Amino acid sequence: MFLELIGVIFAGLGGAGVMMLITRLTGNRLPKWIIPVAAGAAMLGTTISSEYSWYARTSGNMPEGLNVVQTVESTAVYRPWTYLVPYIDRFVAVDQDNIRPNADQPDLFLADLYFFGRWSTVQAVEIMVNCATGQRADPALGDESPPVWRDVPADDPIVTGVCQRS
Repeated sequence: MFLELIGVIFAGLGGAGVMMLITRLTGNRLPKWIIPVAAGAAMLGTTISSEYSWYARTSGNMPEGLNVVQTVESTAVYRPWTYLVPYIDRFVAVDQDNIRPNADQPDLFLADLYFFGRWSTVQAVEIMVNCATGQRADPALGDESPPVWRDVPADDPIVTGVCQRS
């Protein structure tokens, strides 16, 4: 986040510098207010570019074996361009290399999910998936209680991501 802030500041300085050069080359015929407008536009463009490229950068740098199974697109009133082209600000990845079958019940699998968010730390959760019934269990409470099974749609991306591996 800090490096992005530095990048936005330098983009603003660069935008202002380019506009100052253009103003000087045109013999100071452009109005003076165009310099801060160019700086603001450069900063806004850099921020928008960073928002839209976050998912590709993050998912592209994941370790081998982590596969994205679900993405969440975002729109916001204070970002009106996102209504035209929503951007991905969250996604879920399953660790395909670490899916563990249950020794007693061959249709049950234990999998690690990783929740990535634009401005948040990565959250890891262990879930159980029943590939025969298409159900998944909420994270265990750690108190030896039985899992709480949740019925999900047949096309649930998390269940599909775990079961296609098995």
